[in-house]
Amino acid sequence: MKTIKLGRTGLDVTPICLGCMSYGVPEAGTHPWSMPEEESRPFIRRAIELGINFFDTANAYSAGTSEEIVGRALKDFGNRDELVIATKVFNRMHDGPNGAGLSRKAIMSEIDNSLKRLGTDYVDLYQIHRWDYGTPIEETLEALHDVVKAGKARYIGASSMFAWQFAKALHLSDRHGWARFATMQNHLNLLYREEEREMLPLCRDEGIAVIPWSPLARGRLTRPFGEATNRTETDEVGKALYKAHEDADKGVIEAVGTVAAARGVPRAQVALAWVRQKPGVTAPIVGATKMQHLDDAVAALEIELSADEIAALEAPYVPRPVAGFR
Repeated sequence: MKTIKLGRTGLDVTPICLGCMSYGVPEAGTHPWSMPEEESRPFIRRAIELGINFFDTANAYSAGTSEEIVGRALKDFGNRDELVIATKVFNRMHDGPNGAGLSRKAIMSEIDNSLKRLGTDYVDLYQIHRWDYGTPIEETLEALHDVVKAGKARYIGASSMFAWQFAKALHLSDRHGWARFATMQNHLNLLYREEEREMLPLCRDEGIAVIPWSPLARGRLTRPFGEATNRTETDEVGKALYKAHEDADKGVIEAVGTVAAARGVPRAQVALAWVRQKPGVTAPIVGATKMQHLDDAVAALEIELSADEIAALEAPYVPRPVAGFR
């Protein structure tokens, strides 16, 4: 699989990133639909066989067990020098003071905890999972800079926030000579396009790599409208993101089905191709709980949607409030 540069960095990544939130102990954390280790490992191995070198997890996924599972699998199946491992920090990891957030204390503790669980000396991309309103952003940025200078992370990234917050963080990093955010992991798919207003243009202007989460709207874009799965029934985050706008989303989902049927390909390939073709997008983060999900992700790289197809997919969209962060 061909690789591309991660934004303005010299790092080579595949244009598909395997999201590892689905791999973790189901009884741990808040993802009862996650897959235990023996079921998870074949997906990580298959991703490497397909040529994917980019893997994303987080310290909070399944209470740290996702990092443990991913770390062991990558060590067994891959070459560390070729792999790009990304993880995140922010969400609560233990009760009591300093168990969450982006203070210097939390960051310095959690990077070491993540490295231990992943079984590696460094991560390639260390991301703040959300904006921390309780910590000065200067404190967070300087701590992340120190993590990079200590050799524990090669690059830093951010995830869903307002564009003004991201612009402020980039300005402060430039002003102080600190390590700069290289990536933005934001919420973008055919059912949620609000990032097109401010965040995507900002990232293009600043040379930031965009690596969207939930490019398939937690599976809603891969099947007919209203078709339920165990994930849709138990995924409370998914319900919060999409439940209120189901009536408006029906038209988008039907348009995906129409384009997919005309091309003779699965819906997932069309929905992923749309995200991938958005200017500035580097690598959609794709979850996989069936082998077909990986095959669809790779096949989507070969699909070039026409202007008419893109117009048909985008026409039914109804603007909505910001979702995915606070």
